[in-house]
Amino acid sequence: MIKKRQQLVREGKRRQPVLGGEVWLVGAGPGDVELLTLKALRVIEQADVVVYDRLVSPQIMALVPETALCIDVGKSCGDHRLTQPQINQLLSELARAGQRVIRLKGGDPFIFGRGGEELDALQQVGIGCHVIPGITAAAGCAAAVGLPLTHRDCAQSLRFMTGHTRESQGMAEMHRLPDSGETLVFYMGIGHSAELCRQLIRQGMSGTTPLAIIEKGTCEEQRLMIATLATLPALLVRYQPQSPGLLIIGEVVSYCRSPALRLSDALPLGEHLGPAAA
Repeated sequence: MIKKRQQLVREGKRRQPVLGGEVWLVGAGPGDVELLTLKALRVIEQADVVVYDRLVSPQIMALVPETALCIDVGKSCGDHRLTQPQINQLLSELARAGQRVIRLKGGDPFIFGRGGEELDALQQVGIGCHVIPGITAAAGCAAAVGLPLTHRDCAQSLRFMTGHTRESQGMAEMHRLPDSGETLVFYMGIGHSAELCRQLIRQGMSGTTPLAIIEKGTCEEQRLMIATLATLPALLVRYQPQSPGLLIIGEVVSYCRSPALRLSDALPLGEHLGPAAA
């Protein structure tokens, strides 16, 4: 097995070498170090500089060579070390200095990872850029708790949404009611999850629709919480989930059999949602 891995690495270096003056946008997956792809590992091990986000786990960062410069550009609500234009400029400057630059992102670079913005910025100034996909949080975290995102009996489509908009950093609006048989997955939506549920109910979605919150999915601290659109606010008060976390809404949640934190009994809708639901 070791020889086969070494052979794969040699072939990868021959076919697509990591060169100075270029940038690699690398998806680190949802947290579990074993979910990192072999190609991502090969590239990380050759890094001169790693520009990384806050969702990249310590176990993955431990794979970075000791000789590499690590630059933390992670963002959280109200705390941006660098703006996105500044990150774009940093990547350009490092590449122009001849460094082998790895831009390491949690999940997948092109699914709410701003990889598209960085790729565009680098291409505009003529810097070579390569992309390595990563397991996105929705797929990784749902699999970690045994929750199928699609199912022939109840979910024939899947929608990924962000809980924030670029303009206001506020809650993203639902432009249409989910189709029957559609699973919704909200990234960066934990802080606005109660209002998201109110919005869905106002648009006509049943308050009994099941939902799940997966906090720190695939990591040792992972927590699974299950409720409904109507009972979510009470669950939030009781268990106080924290970011990073995913909100998954749809009938597929009922197929999840993993141990979960739940409310023992659903309270009346109005008791949870209050005047804002009217």
